[in-house]
Amino acid sequence: MKQSNQDRIVVRATPLSVALKALLYAVLIALTLFTLIPFVWMLSSSLKLDREVFSYPIRWLPETAHWENYRLIWSKVPLLTYFKNTAVIAILVTIIQTLTSSFAAYAFAKLQFKGRNTLFICYVATIAVPWQTYMLPQFILMRAMGLYDTLWAIVVLQSFSAFGVFLMRQFYQGIPTELCEAARIDGLSEYGIWARIMLPLSKAAIATLIIFTFVGTWNDYMGPMIYLTRDLNKTVQVGLRRFIQENSSDYHLIMAVSVCSLLPVSVVFLALQKYFIQGIATTGLKG
Repeated sequence: MKQSNQDRIVVRATPLSVALKALLYAVLIALTLFTLIPFVWMLSSSLKLDREVFSYPIRWLPETAHWENYRLIWSKVPLLTYFKNTAVIAILVTIIQTLTSSFAAYAFAKLQFKGRNTLFICYVATIAVPWQTYMLPQFILMRAMGLYDTLWAIVVLQSFSAFGVFLMRQFYQGIPTELCEAARIDGLSEYGIWARIMLPLSKAAIATLIIFTFVGTWNDYMGPMIYLTRDLNKTVQVGLRRFIQENSSDYHLIMAVSVCSLLPVSVVFLALQKYFIQGIATTGLKG
């Protein structure tokens, strides 16, 4: 085989660059471990007796793991109802918001209509408006619609997101417009283009939006606190506050409830983290 006439450039790592890279990794690992300390302490405390939680020096591994703490918490307050309500709200909001955001993003990115850019700027500008400024009008609207003290109040209010539209539009901007034009020539409708071309190519952006939406909805406290009054409709975050009020001296049980409330969002993030990193990296390439 003939060798190429072009010289091959071989970059060899110097001892200094290797040492700097190793130092960088060591610093990053140390910072990661430092940020995990509160979570490790919370998990450890959830398996201890109450008198062992604040013992000094800190015992990171309990002598005896008290798994019964996770059984006792369900009898203190109706946690199962709170988890069910939160799961229903989070799943519905995530599905609806993903659909509405991707629909609107496709229109802003690939369809030509008068005032498109102006409308997009005005819509995205609402991100900068504090929620407290329109909290009261929203409350009056939900009460007038008969949705007050129902799970649908939270679902309706969080089903549309300017941030989600912005995120999906940035990703759609990177998909060649020629694909859409070729599909139109073949007779595919706009909904068909969205379903058959845009969605399969935007898994990373969709996964990113799902994580942001699910985590934000699951951890929402003010919305359920304002719109949900009956104990039958309350969510995990509101229920966690009630649990702390009624069991303020049982820190081991409070930690057990906190661990349970973190599990769903942790599972969702770990399941989609690969797409999440890819989505964050690619949605900012096009403006």
